Formats: sequence, C-alpha cells, structure tokens
Amino acid sequence: MKKTFLAVVCCIMMTQGFAQTSDDANVPEITFEKTVYDFGTIELNGKAEAEFVFTNTGKSPLIIRSCDVTCGCTAAICPKNEPIKPGEKSSIKVTYNNTHLSSSFNKSVIINSNAKTPTINLIVKGVVANANTVNTATSH
Repeated sequence: MKKTFLAVVCCIMMTQGFAQTSDDANVPEITFEKTVYDFGTIELNGKAEAEFVFTNTGKSPLIIRSCDVTCGCTAAICPKNEPIKPGEKSSIKVTYNNTHLSSSFNKSVIINSNAKTPTINLIVKGVVANANTVNTATSH
C-alpha cells in the first residue's frame, strides 16, 4: 500500500515538473539592446534622455508591470500594461535631471514584468561638467 501511494505521489510530482518545463518554454522574455546608458558629460542643471530598446524574444505576450526609479531626479516612461507580442520591439525612455552638485551619477530604473527574468535593472550614468568647479567655489 505504501509503495503504491509513493508511486502515485512520484508520478504527480514528475507530471508537475514536466508541466512547468513546458510552461517555461512559452513564457515571454525581455531582451534589451543594452542595459547601461552612459551620458558622458552633461551640464550642471542639465537634462539628459536615454531610450532603452527591447524585444519580446519569448513565445507569449510580454507585460511591463512597472518601471520604478531610484530617485526623484530620474523619470521613466514605459509601455506599462500594454501587451508586447512575441518578436515585437518597444522601448523605455529615461530622463535624468541634474540639479545636484555631485560630479558623477549612477541611477537605476527597475523594470518588473511577466518575463522569464521578471526584474531587470537599467542604469543611466555620467559626469556633471563643472561640478567640481562649482563645489570648490561654493566651499570658500
């Protein structure tokens, strides 16, 4: 009796394992052309914009659930809750507003989706021109 019960449980577990594998093959997948955008040098109190292009390389519609920024100086516009068909391209636009005197920056935008890899971190970075000069002048 115990052997029969164990055999049934094993069969159920194996069936569920195969079902998950076949489901994984049909999930959407988000593939970015690049995940880091280097603005280089931007002006103090300047604004810089980047566009992160991606493709749904999976086999079912991709849904971007959220685009969360890590600070108030960064904004992101994404195709939130709009199905992106397999093979279709779209993009996320990121704007960085430099209002601080720091000489360099490295900001993140966290993308959450229904993809096989559900969370992706996009980064914008760069250096602020004349920030060191301004910092030195204001410190005296």
